[in-house]
Amino acid sequence: MSIFMKPVDTEGKDTEQAVAQPAAPAAIPASTPPAGGDAAAVPAEGGGKHKRIGDRLVEQGMITEDQLKVALHEKQKSGRMIGEILVDLGFISPEILTGFLSESTGFAQFDIKSTMLDPEALELVPKKDALKYQVLPVAIDREKNEAIVAMADPYDIVALDKLKQMLPKACHIETQVCPPAVMADAIHKAYGMSTSIDAILKELAGDKAAAQKNVETLTEEEAYSHPLVRLVNALVFEAVKMGASDLHFEPEENFIRCRYRMDGELITVHTLHKEYWGGMCQRLKIMSDMNIADKLAPQDGRFYLNIGGREADFRVSSLPTVHGENIVLRVLDKSASIVPLEKLGFSEHNMSLIKKSQSRPEGIIIVTGPTGSGKTTSLYSMLGAINTPDVNIMTLEDPVEYSLGLIRQSNVREGSGFTFGEGVKALLRQDPDIIFIGEVRDKVTAEQALKAAMTGHQVYTTLHTNDSFGAIPRLLDLGMQPGMLAGAIISVFAQRLVRKLCPHCKEAYTASAEECRLIEADAANPPTLYRHTGCKECNDMGFKGRTAVVEILYMDEELDEVLAAGGHKTEIKKLARQKGFKSMLDDGVEKVLEGITSLEKLMEVVNFAERM
Repeated sequence: MSIFMKPVDTEGKDTEQAVAQPAAPAAIPASTPPAGGDAAAVPAEGGGKHKRIGDRLVEQGMITEDQLKVALHEKQKSGRMIGEILVDLGFISPEILTGFLSESTGFAQFDIKSTMLDPEALELVPKKDALKYQVLPVAIDREKNEAIVAMADPYDIVALDKLKQMLPKACHIETQVCPPAVMADAIHKAYGMSTSIDAILKELAGDKAAAQKNVETLTEEEAYSHPLVRLVNALVFEAVKMGASDLHFEPEENFIRCRYRMDGELITVHTLHKEYWGGMCQRLKIMSDMNIADKLAPQDGRFYLNIGGREADFRVSSLPTVHGENIVLRVLDKSASIVPLEKLGFSEHNMSLIKKSQSRPEGIIIVTGPTGSGKTTSLYSMLGAINTPDVNIMTLEDPVEYSLGLIRQSNVREGSGFTFGEGVKALLRQDPDIIFIGEVRDKVTAEQALKAAMTGHQVYTTLHTNDSFGAIPRLLDLGMQPGMLAGAIISVFAQRLVRKLCPHCKEAYTASAEECRLIEADAANPPTLYRHTGCKECNDMGFKGRTAVVEILYMDEELDEVLAAGGHKTEIKKLARQKGFKSMLDDGVEKVLEGITSLEKLMEVVNFAERM
């Protein structure tokens, strides 16, 4: 039964309190929440009784008793659902109805105003079928073979069967709920205009006035349909779907270069006419809450979007150049799940050191490396491995990049005085077991982190140094004493991200004499190495994804003694080598020999100077 159909109780009486039960197809588990457009029945707090959506709206002050009586009277005459009637009478908005339906059915709610639709998904479902079955494709992920679809009735088996015919074979469908009135409007909007980049550019080429229009003066409805606004949306959507970490809009004298940073490398993906940049730049600055009148000063902003069902946060930076404002967007995919430690590419040697480090109840674990080296990802994977209800984990970040359940996360606000140093003091009053400090930037933060470690807390943090041994002189430069550091540091990680060879097209070859020297292999018996070629699976790039190249300096009693005695970096490194320390170079060479990456790419991120 549709969640918008009129419920009938078991005695055949037309009643508002009957719970609408869907037909029992095999695809719907027995635990599926009962649908009930206007019944929207859910257990009341006091027991097993069910409440109508009208009663719940009255309880929450959304409508009055008199308004409910008017709607019920109209329902008796028309037989329509109470929710639709309340919207038509103007007593509630479609958004409120959607929220109640979402809560009642257990499905996520669809909001056309804040969601960017996937052009590829729209192409799979013709408009006539979307209208007939009241469905709207939101996004499709071919790699995972998953699709998100908004439906007026998520229990409509006929619609679901039709979708399965139109979508890729065995595609998993995640449904979102949307009222019929909102759905019809959303379908007409989605299919009424071009959403692919090529189609929008053709549209702009034939409409010079639109290309020159000031987007600041557009109404909400005009902005939704304007080609320049749709072009910006399409470029942002494409970048997120491709997995880009940054979007660069770079004005030149006669054109705009659009580049995405993919797996650490900048790739030019579009070249646009310069006449489009005025409107595009305005649109990006409006979205980011920047001052569009100021074109001579650098600005920073941010905005949030739902990209095909995925929450994404964009940090935006504008910089005046001789050819116009250069704008860069950093993408933080809020829906990205934490990657398990086992999938980050750590070797068995390093995994054992990580587990050994995390088993120590107090002290500091430091991850070092340049910006974009995966420090935060590694730390959150480590926190995810120990995140249980009996542990209180608290973080202090700038900004919060991942969202994890059970973990209390706070953003640093430098302008308001809530710095890392002050934040750690506040966190210590919250009875934490584990503290994650986004970065040690100054003496105050370093002192607070050390105090936390010495008072029985496990502390995770990051530093900007070239290798794991560089963390110690860096902390000494910040004013820490060797005696304070000895015993407080559990381990220091240093890492880089190296591109992985595409497993579908990588090509084996025999290492040359020069390559044997670089990887310290026997030239008389050269090993097999691999290089990139290119195929459709990797967009002819030869590489797909990245993996971590890591070194871990585990501090034991002997190393603590050398540190406490004021031992230099060279002494610590010599003793660590004797204890089996493996450098990033050693870890990277192992990955080259295993065919995970190429020697060429490893040399781009790891220092080979000692072997040249």
